[in-house]
Amino acid sequence: MSRSGKVTVVGAGFYGSTTALRLAEYDIFETVVLTDILEGKPEGLALDMNQSRSIEGFETKIVGATTTADGGGYEATANSEVVVITAGLPRKPGMSRMDLIGVNAGIVRGVAENIAKHSPNAVIIVVSNPLDEMTALTQLATSFPKNRVMGQAGMLDTARFTNFVAEELKVPVSSVKTLTLGSHGDTMVPVPSRCTVNGKALTELLDAAKIESLVDRTRNGGAEVVALLKTGSAYYAPSAAAARMAKAVKEDSGEVMPVCAWVDGEYGISGVYLGVEAEIGKSGVR
Repeated sequence: MSRSGKVTVVGAGFYGSTTALRLAEYDIFETVVLTDILEGKPEGLALDMNQSRSIEGFETKIVGATTTADGGGYEATANSEVVVITAGLPRKPGMSRMDLIGVNAGIVRGVAENIAKHSPNAVIIVVSNPLDEMTALTQLATSFPKNRVMGQAGMLDTARFTNFVAEELKVPVSSVKTLTLGSHGDTMVPVPSRCTVNGKALTELLDAAKIESLVDRTRNGGAEVVALLKTGSAYYAPSAAAARMAKAVKEDSGEVMPVCAWVDGEYGISGVYLGVEAEIGKSGVR
Protein backbone atom coordinates (compact mmCIF):
# COMPACT_ATOMS: atom_id res chain seq x y z
CA MET A 1 0.00 0.00 0.00
CA SER A 2 1.28 3.45 -0.90
CA ARG A 3 1.65 5.89 1.98
CA SER A 4 2.38 9.61 1.66
CA GLY A 5 1.95 12.93 3.39
CA LYS A 6 1.17 14.00 6.90
CA VAL A 7 -1.95 14.37 9.01
CA THR A 8 -1.97 16.19 12.35
CA VAL A 9 -4.29 15.62 15.29
CA VAL A 10 -4.27 18.48 17.79
CA GLY A 11 -5.14 17.37 21.31
CA ALA A 12 -3.97 14.09 22.85
CA GLY A 13 -6.95 13.37 25.05
CA PHE A 14 -9.01 10.23 24.54
CA TYR A 15 -10.67 11.70 21.44
CA GLY A 16 -7.48 12.94 19.82
CA SER A 17 -5.31 9.94 20.62
CA THR A 18 -7.97 7.50 19.40
CA THR A 19 -8.34 9.51 16.19
CA ALA A 20 -4.58 9.44 15.68
CA LEU A 21 -4.44 5.67 16.09
CA ARG A 22 -7.38 5.13 13.72
CA LEU A 23 -5.66 7.28 11.10
CA ALA A 24 -2.40 5.39 11.52
CA GLU A 25 -4.19 2.07 11.16
CA TYR A 26 -5.63 3.21 7.82
CA ASP A 27 -1.97 3.13 6.67
CA ILE A 28 -2.47 5.79 4.01
CA PHE A 29 -0.36 8.61 5.51
CA GLU A 30 3.40 8.49 5.92
CA THR A 31 3.14 10.29 9.25
CA VAL A 32 0.51 11.04 11.88
CA VAL A 33 1.49 13.88 14.21
CA LEU A 34 -0.21 14.03 17.62
CA THR A 35 0.19 17.24 19.62
CA ASP A 36 -0.73 18.39 23.11
CA ILE A 37 0.24 21.06 25.61
CA LEU A 38 0.93 18.50 28.36
CA GLU A 39 4.65 17.90 28.16
CA GLY A 40 5.55 14.34 27.23
CA LYS A 41 1.98 13.12 26.80
CA PRO A 42 1.87 13.07 22.98
CA GLU A 43 5.37 11.63 22.79
CA GLY A 44 4.47 8.85 25.22
CA LEU A 45 1.26 8.01 23.41
CA ALA A 46 3.06 8.01 20.06
CA LEU A 47 5.68 5.62 21.43
CA ASP A 48 2.97 3.27 22.67
CA MET A 49 1.06 3.40 19.37
CA ASN A 50 4.18 2.79 17.28
CA GLN A 51 4.85 -0.36 19.27
CA SER A 52 1.50 -1.73 18.06
CA ARG A 53 2.43 -1.45 14.38
CA SER A 54 3.83 -4.95 13.96
CA ILE A 55 0.80 -6.43 15.73
CA GLU A 56 -1.82 -4.51 13.75
CA GLY A 57 0.08 -4.57 10.46
CA PHE A 58 0.54 -0.90 9.56
CA GLU A 59 3.65 1.15 8.77
CA THR A 60 2.45 4.74 9.30
CA LYS A 61 4.69 6.43 11.87
CA ILE A 62 3.09 8.35 14.75
CA VAL A 63 5.08 11.35 16.00
CA GLY A 64 4.27 13.09 19.27
CA ALA A 65 4.96 16.79 19.76
CA THR A 66 4.46 18.93 22.85
CA THR A 67 3.28 22.43 21.96
CA THR A 68 3.35 25.68 23.91
CA ALA A 69 1.10 28.70 24.16
CA ASP A 70 3.56 30.79 22.13
CA GLY A 71 3.46 28.35 19.22
CA GLY A 72 6.45 26.22 20.09
CA GLY A 73 6.36 22.65 18.85
CA TYR A 74 4.09 23.30 15.90
CA GLU A 75 7.06 22.91 13.55
CA ALA A 76 6.42 19.16 13.74
CA THR A 77 3.04 19.70 12.08
CA ALA A 78 4.42 21.66 9.12
CA ASN A 79 2.94 20.92 5.70
CA SER A 80 0.15 18.70 6.98
CA GLU A 81 -2.42 17.80 4.34
CA VAL A 82 -5.17 17.40 6.93
CA VAL A 83 -5.45 18.72 10.49
CA VAL A 84 -8.01 17.44 12.99
CA ILE A 85 -8.60 19.85 15.89
CA THR A 86 -9.81 18.05 19.00
CA ALA A 87 -8.32 20.52 21.49
CA GLY A 88 -10.58 21.93 24.18
CA LEU A 89 -12.43 20.89 27.30
CA PRO A 90 -14.99 18.07 27.13
CA ARG A 91 -18.46 18.25 28.62
CA LYS A 92 -19.27 17.19 32.15
CA PRO A 93 -22.63 15.77 33.25
CA GLY A 94 -25.36 18.41 33.03
CA MET A 95 -23.41 20.64 30.64
CA SER A 96 -24.54 21.57 27.15
CA ARG A 97 -22.05 21.98 24.32
CA MET A 98 -22.67 25.73 24.38
CA ASP A 99 -21.43 25.86 27.98
CA LEU A 100 -17.94 25.28 26.58
CA ILE A 101 -17.85 28.22 24.19
CA GLY A 102 -16.01 30.67 26.45
CA VAL A 103 -13.04 28.50 27.32
CA ASN A 104 -12.78 26.55 24.07
CA ALA A 105 -12.90 29.62 21.83
CA GLY A 106 -9.53 30.81 23.10
CA ILE A 107 -7.98 27.37 22.78
CA VAL A 108 -9.26 26.76 19.26
CA ARG A 109 -8.29 30.23 18.02
CA GLY A 110 -4.69 29.75 19.16
CA VAL A 111 -4.49 26.32 17.55
CA ALA A 112 -6.00 27.58 14.29
CA GLU A 113 -3.53 30.45 14.01
CA ASN A 114 -0.58 28.11 14.45
CA ILE A 115 -1.95 25.62 11.95
CA ALA A 116 -2.39 28.40 9.38
CA LYS A 117 1.22 29.45 9.93
CA HIS A 118 2.74 25.99 9.48
CA SER A 119 0.26 24.25 7.14
CA PRO A 120 -1.28 26.97 4.96
CA ASN A 121 -2.67 24.47 2.45
CA ALA A 122 -4.25 22.05 4.90
CA VAL A 123 -7.86 20.95 5.10
CA ILE A 124 -9.05 21.38 8.68
CA ILE A 125 -11.59 19.16 10.42
CA VAL A 126 -12.89 20.67 13.67
CA VAL A 127 -14.38 18.51 16.40
CA SER A 128 -14.13 20.85 19.41
CA ASN A 129 -17.44 21.92 20.97
CA PRO A 130 -19.63 23.82 20.46
CA LEU A 131 -18.98 22.44 16.99
CA ASP A 132 -20.68 24.89 14.63
CA GLU A 133 -19.26 27.91 16.42
CA MET A 134 -15.73 26.47 16.70
CA THR A 135 -15.74 25.60 12.99
CA ALA A 136 -16.69 29.17 12.09
CA LEU A 137 -14.06 30.53 14.49
CA THR A 138 -11.38 28.33 12.93
CA GLN A 139 -12.17 29.64 9.47
CA LEU A 140 -12.00 33.23 10.70
CA ALA A 141 -8.73 32.65 12.56
CA THR A 142 -7.05 30.97 9.58
CA SER A 143 -8.66 32.98 6.76
CA PHE A 144 -8.70 29.70 4.83
CA PRO A 145 -11.23 29.26 2.02
CA LYS A 146 -14.45 28.10 3.63
CA ASN A 147 -14.44 24.79 1.78
CA ARG A 148 -11.15 23.87 3.49
CA VAL A 149 -12.60 24.17 7.00
CA MET A 150 -15.35 21.79 8.08
CA GLY A 151 -16.63 20.20 11.24
CA GLN A 152 -17.33 16.64 12.30
CA ALA A 153 -20.88 16.35 13.56
CA GLY A 154 -23.47 14.93 11.22
CA MET A 155 -21.52 11.77 10.54
CA LEU A 156 -21.42 11.00 14.27
CA ASP A 157 -25.06 11.92 14.83
CA THR A 158 -26.07 9.80 11.84
CA ALA A 159 -24.05 6.87 13.20
CA ARG A 160 -25.83 7.18 16.54
CA PHE A 161 -29.24 7.25 14.87
CA THR A 162 -28.27 4.22 12.78
CA ASN A 163 -27.17 2.30 15.87
CA PHE A 164 -30.35 3.06 17.80
CA VAL A 165 -32.56 2.00 14.89
CA ALA A 166 -30.58 -1.22 14.41
CA GLU A 167 -30.84 -2.07 18.09
CA GLU A 168 -34.57 -1.36 18.18
CA LEU A 169 -35.29 -3.56 15.16
CA LYS A 170 -32.61 -6.14 16.01
CA VAL A 171 -31.01 -5.93 12.58
CA PRO A 172 -27.38 -5.48 11.45
CA VAL A 173 -26.24 -1.85 11.39
CA SER A 174 -25.14 -2.44 7.80
CA SER A 175 -28.79 -2.84 6.79
CA VAL A 176 -29.78 0.58 8.17
CA LYS A 177 -29.39 3.88 6.29
CA THR A 178 -30.11 7.12 8.14
CA LEU A 179 -29.35 10.83 7.90
CA THR A 180 -28.97 13.57 10.49
CA LEU A 181 -28.64 17.24 9.53
CA GLY A 182 -28.57 20.63 11.23
CA SER A 183 -26.68 21.79 14.28
CA HIS A 184 -24.61 19.45 16.44
CA GLY A 185 -26.75 19.94 19.53
CA ASP A 186 -30.32 20.09 20.72
CA THR A 187 -31.52 21.43 17.36
CA MET A 188 -30.04 18.63 15.24
CA VAL A 189 -32.49 17.10 12.80
CA PRO A 190 -32.50 13.31 12.38
CA VAL A 191 -34.48 12.70 9.18
CA PRO A 192 -36.76 9.64 9.52
CA SER A 193 -38.04 10.10 5.96
CA ARG A 194 -34.48 9.37 4.75
CA CYS A 195 -34.15 6.27 6.92
CA THR A 196 -34.44 2.78 5.45
CA VAL A 197 -33.89 -0.73 6.76
CA ASN A 198 -32.98 -3.25 4.07
CA GLY A 199 -34.42 -0.74 1.61
CA LYS A 200 -37.74 -0.45 3.42
CA ALA A 201 -38.87 2.89 4.88
CA LEU A 202 -38.48 3.16 8.65
CA THR A 203 -41.96 4.68 8.83
CA GLU A 204 -43.34 1.33 7.64
CA LEU A 205 -41.54 -0.56 10.40
CA LEU A 206 -42.03 1.60 13.48
CA ASP A 207 -44.84 3.84 14.67
CA ALA A 208 -44.43 7.60 14.98
CA ALA A 209 -44.04 7.54 18.76
CA LYS A 210 -41.21 5.00 18.66
CA ILE A 211 -39.45 6.88 15.86
CA GLU A 212 -39.69 10.11 17.85
CA SER A 213 -38.17 8.39 20.89
CA LEU A 214 -35.22 7.27 18.75
CA VAL A 215 -34.86 10.77 17.33
CA ASP A 216 -34.84 12.21 20.85
CA ARG A 217 -32.25 9.69 21.99
CA THR A 218 -30.08 10.63 19.02
CA ARG A 219 -30.28 14.32 19.91
CA ASN A 220 -29.15 13.46 23.43
CA GLY A 221 -26.73 10.73 22.41
CA GLY A 222 -23.64 12.56 23.55
CA ALA A 223 -25.18 13.61 26.86
CA GLU A 224 -26.21 10.01 27.52
CA VAL A 225 -22.59 8.89 27.21
CA VAL A 226 -21.35 11.78 29.37
CA ALA A 227 -23.87 10.95 32.11
CA LEU A 228 -22.78 7.31 32.19
CA LEU A 229 -19.04 8.03 32.11
CA LYS A 230 -19.35 10.84 34.69
CA THR A 231 -15.89 12.09 33.70
CA GLY A 232 -15.14 12.86 30.07
CA SER A 233 -17.22 12.38 26.96
CA ALA A 234 -17.57 10.04 23.97
CA TYR A 235 -14.53 9.32 21.84
CA TYR A 236 -14.77 5.94 20.09
CA ALA A 237 -17.61 6.84 17.71
CA PRO A 238 -16.53 10.50 17.32
CA SER A 239 -12.96 9.49 16.48
CA ALA A 240 -14.21 6.99 13.91
CA ALA A 241 -16.19 9.77 12.22
CA ALA A 242 -13.29 12.25 12.24
CA ALA A 243 -10.84 9.69 10.88
CA ARG A 244 -13.27 8.68 8.12
CA MET A 245 -13.55 12.33 7.04
CA ALA A 246 -9.76 12.72 6.97
CA LYS A 247 -9.51 9.54 4.91
CA ALA A 248 -12.00 10.92 2.38
CA VAL A 249 -9.87 14.05 2.03
CA LYS A 250 -6.62 12.12 1.65
CA GLU A 251 -8.06 9.74 -0.94
CA ASP A 252 -10.03 12.47 -2.74
CA SER A 253 -12.89 9.99 -2.60
CA GLY A 254 -15.80 12.29 -3.36
CA GLU A 255 -17.78 10.45 -0.70
CA VAL A 256 -21.02 12.18 0.26
CA MET A 257 -21.34 12.46 4.02
CA PRO A 258 -23.06 14.71 6.55
CA VAL A 259 -20.58 17.32 7.81
CA CYS A 260 -20.60 20.82 9.26
CA ALA A 261 -19.97 22.92 6.15
CA TRP A 262 -20.38 26.52 5.03
CA VAL A 263 -23.74 27.02 3.35
CA ASP A 264 -24.29 29.79 0.84
CA GLY A 265 -27.82 29.48 -0.44
CA GLU A 266 -28.17 25.73 -0.15
CA TYR A 267 -31.35 24.67 1.65
CA GLY A 268 -32.39 28.32 1.54
CA ILE A 269 -29.77 29.20 4.18
CA SER A 270 -26.73 31.45 3.75
CA GLY A 271 -23.73 32.64 5.72
CA VAL A 272 -23.37 29.97 8.42
CA TYR A 273 -21.67 26.68 9.15
CA LEU A 274 -24.33 23.99 9.42
CA GLY A 275 -24.71 20.24 9.24
CA VAL A 276 -25.50 19.30 5.63
CA GLU A 277 -24.63 16.55 3.17
CA ALA A 278 -21.48 17.34 1.22
CA GLU A 279 -19.06 15.70 -1.18
CA ILE A 280 -15.64 15.42 0.44
CA GLY A 281 -12.31 15.38 -1.40
CA LYS A 282 -8.76 16.70 -1.33
CA SER A 283 -9.93 20.33 -1.26
CA GLY A 284 -12.33 19.68 1.60
CA VAL A 285 -15.95 20.31 0.67
CA ARG A 286 -16.26 20.14 -3.11
